Amino acid sequence: MKQVAAIAMLVTSLFSTPVLAEDRFAKVEISSEPVAGNVYMLQGAGGNIAVLAGEDGTFLVDDQYAPLTAKIQKAVADLEDQPLRFVINTHWHGDHTGGNENLGKGGALIVAHENVRKRLSTEQFIEAFKRKVEPSSPAALPVITFTDATTFYWNGDEVRVQHVGPAHTDGDSIVHFAKADVIHMGDIYFNGTYPFIDLSSGGSVDGMIEAMDTALAMSGKDTKIIPGHGPLSNPAEMKVQRDMLVTLRDRIQKLLDSGKSRDQVIAAKPTKDFDKQYGQGFMTPDIWTGIVYDSLAAKSRKS
Repeated sequence: MKQVAAIAMLVTSLFSTPVLAEDRFAKVEISSEPVAGNVYMLQGAGGNIAVLAGEDGTFLVDDQYAPLTAKIQKAVADLEDQPLRFVINTHWHGDHTGGNENLGKGGALIVAHENVRKRLSTEQFIEAFKRKVEPSSPAALPVITFTDATTFYWNGDEVRVQHVGPAHTDGDSIVHFAKADVIHMGDIYFNGTYPFIDLSSGGSVDGMIEAMDTALAMSGKDTKIIPGHGPLSNPAEMKVQRDMLVTLRDRIQKLLDSGKSRDQVIAAKPTKDFDKQYGQGFMTPDIWTGIVYDSLAAKSRKS
């Protein structure tokens, strides 16, 4: 129930008025969980944050929403009272980048794939929610971008930031803390729910599966996995979701190939044997089936 409530907060905060959002964020608490080595996971509202703490300065992966910045800074200072030096954005969505402006003005360098900067700097439209997103302020934009990968040698670790996809969006990165053996997946992995695939931002169901395969190939049996949303995980759990995605993609593809319309595919309930486990979040089975159908139909039109 805690996870469902957190996802409900995510959706509400994306589509609420500023005053309502501020009121809701006032009740949010930031929790901290040790992951491995000097890597920690923070949870509040929005995407999970990774913290690499140490004498070189603090290193964050994602930063949730602007009204939570002070609470996040306090949680980070409780781990290691050093200046915040770098923030990696795993993709452009506001529940992962909302704190950029505050942290950037505070002296942190924002780093992301080049498509993250492109999308943050221009008006976007998330088709799944009929939601227009205004451009971010210049201070919120990544000041360092990359096209494929970049590596940080920081706080005794080797932090590899790898672009994957298009998957959840066209700007996704996974972040591998090599020494600590921790991978932050961004929203390629929603632990416990059907994952949101933002087709209007270049995402695809095939890309989600391929990105999970990339991360699994980097992983050992003891690797810790930080999902974009949900509790701390591991490769075995993530592979279960990866296999679910393959099964349901193939089912929906078969229905599409048989000539069924989008509404007919949704009515066929191809996800029904997985819905109890994965269908309790904001990605309801019918909404998610429609998104996967659209992803596969778009691929068919291109081929």
